[in-house]
Amino acid sequence: MTSSALGALPLITPFSWAQKNLLSPEMQTLSEYMAQALHQTLSPQVAEQAKFHLLDTYAAIISGSELPPGKAGISFIQQQGNTGKCTVIGSKLMASPADAAMANGMMGHADETDDSHNRSRSHPGCSVVPAATASAELLKISGDHLLKAVTLGYDIGTRVVMAMGGPEFSYTSHKSSHSIAGIFGSAAAAACIAKLSAQQMRWVLDYTAQQSSGIYAWGRDTDHIEKAFVFGGMPAKNGITSALLVNNGWNGINDIFSGADNFFEAYAPNADRNQLINGLGQRFEITQTDIKKWTVGSPIQGPLDALELIQKKHLFPLDQLEKVNVRLEPATAKVVNNRDIPDICLQYMMAVMLIDKTASFKAAHDTSRMQDPQILVQRAKVDLIPDPSLKEFMPVRVAIVEVILKDGSKFSERVQAVRGTPRNPMNQLEVINKAKDLIEPVLGKVVSEQLIQTVLHIEDVQDIRDLSRLLQKS
Repeated sequence: MTSSALGALPLITPFSWAQKNLLSPEMQTLSEYMAQALHQTLSPQVAEQAKFHLLDTYAAIISGSELPPGKAGISFIQQQGNTGKCTVIGSKLMASPADAAMANGMMGHADETDDSHNRSRSHPGCSVVPAATASAELLKISGDHLLKAVTLGYDIGTRVVMAMGGPEFSYTSHKSSHSIAGIFGSAAAAACIAKLSAQQMRWVLDYTAQQSSGIYAWGRDTDHIEKAFVFGGMPAKNGITSALLVNNGWNGINDIFSGADNFFEAYAPNADRNQLINGLGQRFEITQTDIKKWTVGSPIQGPLDALELIQKKHLFPLDQLEKVNVRLEPATAKVVNNRDIPDICLQYMMAVMLIDKTASFKAAHDTSRMQDPQILVQRAKVDLIPDPSLKEFMPVRVAIVEVILKDGSKFSERVQAVRGTPRNPMNQLEVINKAKDLIEPVLGKVVSEQLIQTVLHIEDVQDIRDLSRLLQKS
């Protein structure tokens, strides 16, 4: 870094106050791993999954650009004067790194299309990919560098929340695991792109902890705009800010996860710090993250899979249908029970599956259809039953669906491995087909195909701007 980049900041020496802080073994291992991530080679299997998640997230962002949360993000950029070097995806706008990351994060979780990580109860892609993309444009890196940075982001953000207690922390603390995982993942990805040292990585984590926020009140959001901000926009913006501050020469404390008044003491006093480094370099969390087959909330994936299986095995007219019983773990059921938003309303989406024999992106975002008389008739037959016995399987969301006909016939399916999860992954063709359905209506068939192939061969991209051009409207 040049002296001009540092400006008037004091020179950092080995004898500075920050250097005298104690350093825990967990932080030392974590920060050194983060600094070396750029120089490691991803296995073919991990690289393939990373490409799938990169493509899936770009598809979610592009489709989200035309939904209300995405439009809110774009409107914010327009009001700021549309100045900067970074792409606002799905538009013709440019913005500052932090603002572009925020707008693209809003688009990434404009609905329930994006990926999700069960063990941390977070949605990594919608914040990590926007922060990484904006950083990549600013610092002009290669596609291979971007892929490694995104992979690191998934590793770090999810592990922070797993250390805090994972789903149990999310369900009992009133704090948003989604925003916490998102900001740490975004900061790690941006810091990797900036090629920061282990010491600088520790400072990035420090500034990230200070900016971490988000409470579960997003669950009362009916328009998905606040939810998009909490899951995607805010953590992407704050995370990239942490990395850029340190890249500009700022310092901090050595270990925000240990010592007096540390992050875990404030947020999760019973945290297991070993989870920060457990499996680092062997278990890549991007391979443990779900890609959704259906563009709906995660808890609805299993029930839709189960109902689709029943309908394929047993043909029955809807006028002979008496009842559809859906059993989910109680806390999971609460998230999707009779919600006002179509793509997170289980009863509505099950009614759609009954009528359409599928659950399309269009149907999952058709608010007016929620009042359609045909939908209301079938929706009234759907009974969501919170089942405490399914809690033992968490964070795996087991779904049991039972169809009962008027003649007494009963058909049942139990889904323990949702399509798109690590135990039942989607193949490349399925990932591509989903991406096409989301990208083509916004950018057109030709650009869609070019973008898909560019991401699937991202290691061949030498100038990240070749990717950026395909993310915007012409």
